Amino acid sequence: MAADAEATIATVLAKSLAETHEAAIRLLSRREYSGAEMRRKLVSKGLQAAVVDRVVDQLVSDALLSDGRFADALVHSRIGRGQGPIKIRAELRERGVSEELIEDTLTQTAEFWLERAEQARCKRFGADLPEDRGQWTKEARFLAQRGFPADLIYRVLGN
Repeated sequence: MAADAEATIATVLAKSLAETHEAAIRLLSRREYSGAEMRRKLVSKGLQAAVVDRVVDQLVSDALLSDGRFADALVHSRIGRGQGPIKIRAELRERGVSEELIEDTLTQTAEFWLERAEQARCKRFGADLPEDRGQWTKEARFLAQRGFPADLIYRVLGN
């Protein structure tokens, strides 16, 4: 009788693992996920946390799930949208990427971020620098909301 119960439990566990793995693969077929984000997503679908942890660990060991790949993809996407390092860093933290990986991924020269800030400003406001204080404030607020630090904003807009 005990052997039947163990066999039933093993069957249920195997089915649950396969179901969770399939759900994870479906998610990964659409875009990259961080490990923490994948865990949250699968648990929110009603899958068991212990099974989700096993599946996520297996996906990481099979190189199907990678925080590094996720961070690179997100940073590339956000830079393309004209966002700055502060906003990108916050989004990576929110999605469960480690601080060390965030630093490695966002390490760029000051000139790189200066060019991105100038591009974002020119795309929105044109090539001419602001002539009055009101316009300067408006453009500075825009760049700050995009996630650019104050020192870059001052360099882009001039004092």
